[in-house]
Order: sequence, then C-alpha cells, then structure tokens
Amino acid sequence: MINFLKRYLIRYSRTRLSPDRHHSNDHRSRKMKNKTIAAWLAFVAGPLGLHRFYLYGKSDLLGWFLPIPTALGIYGIERITENGLDDMLSWILIPLLGFTIAGCALTAIVYGLTSSTRWNTRFNSTAAPDTVAGATNWLTIGAVVAALLIGTTVLMGSITFSIQRYFEFQVEEARKISQ
Repeated sequence: MINFLKRYLIRYSRTRLSPDRHHSNDHRSRKMKNKTIAAWLAFVAGPLGLHRFYLYGKSDLLGWFLPIPTALGIYGIERITENGLDDMLSWILIPLLGFTIAGCALTAIVYGLTSSTRWNTRFNSTAAPDTVAGATNWLTIGAVVAALLIGTTVLMGSITFSIQRYFEFQVEEARKISQ
C-alpha cells in the first residue's frame, strides 16, 4: 500500500508540476484581475461583497458575510422611519451600515493605491509584474477620491450619530433618576 502511494504521488507530482502544463492551465483557469474594476466594485458595491467575489471567487466567506451588517443597517433606518429617533435598537443598527460602507471605501482606497507590481503579484501571479491589469489610471484615481470623500463622510456621520444618541440616552436616564 505504501509503495502504491509513493508511485502515485511521484506520478502525480510529475504531471502536476511540469512547467508546460502548469503555465497553460493557470492562464486558462484564472482571469486577470483589474485594479480599477476592483476599486470601483469595493466603493460602489462593497457592502454587498461584490469586490470580494470578483477577486477571490464565490467561495469567499467575507463576501458572503458583508451583506449581513448592510441589511441590518438598512433595517435600522426602516425602524427609525417607523418608530422615530427614540428607538434604541436603531441606534446600534444604523452605525453597522455606516461602518460597513466606510470599511469598503477604505478597501477601495487600498486597492487603488496598491502599486502595479504588488497588485499583479497578488492577484495576477501568472502575468508579468508590469501587466496592464494592475496599472493605475485616471479611473482608478477617481475611485480613490470618491471613496475618500464619501467614506470619510459616512464614517464621521456614523460616529456622530452613535455618540449623540448615547449622550441623549444618558441625559434622559439622569432626568429619570433626579425626579
């Protein structure tokens, strides 16, 4: 049995690791990942996890988990429209959406500012380090600028909303105690 396994592993490693077969299969099975597309996907559709699916495939767990805080934050917004600003559960749920959007905007900034060589090494490993897919162009810079503007606004808004609701709650509790 051990001899059979040794022969199988030797035969398998020769066919799997042969240079001709290795390079030709990688080019066919793996598509080039464009940095500009990834940055825009992270900025526009990041809370849905689409940038993760683009870069890592459908088996990426974070891509499947990203819509959960997004949906919870949208539910928090719906609760505020129905119950008013005094709904304590919405105070927790709405910042989830804001922090998710801000995190995806930060991801877009990181993708856009990654050097071409590093991008191609990480996501286009079979291509040359100076391949066009990892190049930075004006659309990439546009994604970085938009993500910076919107991401910081959403982050500051989420922090402000959370802190304001917390202190208003503390004031109301102090009034109850003093009466």
